[in-house]
Amino acid sequence: MKTIEEKLENFTLSYPLSHIAPPDKCLFLDIETTGFTAKSSSLYLIGCAYSKENSFYVRQWFAETPEEEAEILVAFFEFAKPYSHLIHFNGNNFDLPFLLQKCAQYKFSYNFDHFKGIDIYRRISPYKYFLKLPNCKQKTIELYLGINRTDIFHGGELISFYHDYANMATEIGLKVLLQHNFDDIAGMLSILPILSYYDLFNGGARAKKVQANYYKDINNERRQEILIKLKLVSPLPSAVSFHSLGCYFTGKGSEGSLKVPLYEEEMKYFYANYKDYYYLPDEDLAMHKSVATFVDSKHRTQATASTCYTRKYSSYLPQWEILFEPFFKREYKSKELFFELTEEFKKDRDAFTNYANHVLSMLSVTY
Repeated sequence: MKTIEEKLENFTLSYPLSHIAPPDKCLFLDIETTGFTAKSSSLYLIGCAYSKENSFYVRQWFAETPEEEAEILVAFFEFAKPYSHLIHFNGNNFDLPFLLQKCAQYKFSYNFDHFKGIDIYRRISPYKYFLKLPNCKQKTIELYLGINRTDIFHGGELISFYHDYANMATEIGLKVLLQHNFDDIAGMLSILPILSYYDLFNGGARAKKVQANYYKDINNERRQEILIKLKLVSPLPSAVSFHSLGCYFTGKGSEGSLKVPLYEEEMKYFYANYKDYYYLPDEDLAMHKSVATFVDSKHRTQATASTCYTRKYSSYLPQWEILFEPFFKREYKSKELFFELTEEFKKDRDAFTNYANHVLSMLSVTY
């Protein structure tokens, strides 16, 4: 077994890793094997990257022959014990299951139970269409971020290289095998800024300033909107703009702005316990029986779910899940939900932060 360690010179991390965990608790992982199934193939290389004294290092455990794979397993898991977060690219589907199956073969008790796993692929793949990516392969993301890596060989081609090396070790063979894994790990560190888009849609914005604006729509009608200026938790590697659900977002670096339509009209609040209410047709509202009992029976009927409401003219913002209550609708069967923009809400910056993140999360699944 060979153990190789190399410092990443002139490398600066472009993503605030501390938002995930303390950098010295994060371990990046990538493995190389001779096939996809652990029972019928060999594990010949485990590579990882870690932070120490504000620098990043790559450490690799290389099995010079298939008989040494148990040694590199032990070496890796012992090294990994102090770390709390394991970061990988599509490791949930391949690397981790493969390593666990190998541990089972050797009756090792090692596992990943004490780690919090961060799968870069799994975090970014839901936003493939938003980012206009043809796929979410690591090299595709590298190209999106302007990282140009010249990779002479792909993983499949290296299988024959490893078999040749196991029969006759050469320096050039070792260099080729190590370099591919090294580049994958270094590339994983370099693509971390792509996680800024995951952060954007998962609670990574804070409201700094809110104001109401008037604008004219495509029919030249006067409309209202609120404009929320945002501070993003991690800077976007590329400027973005998109619209959906009547909302519009633009973001560049650590700054963003979100426009949301504001509706000034009459809406209805529907009471849940309609059996306790009468509906007053003349007034077009529902009244609790404790009060409506005194209304002439000719002017009241038993309320139904669709008539058990009170009406209110005010300013409303849309919501796509019940985030703020009471919630209002235009009609009982309407799927659109709203909440009232009260004077108290206008002064609550935290509430606007929660609302902005709610809107962004909904935009991410409807874009």
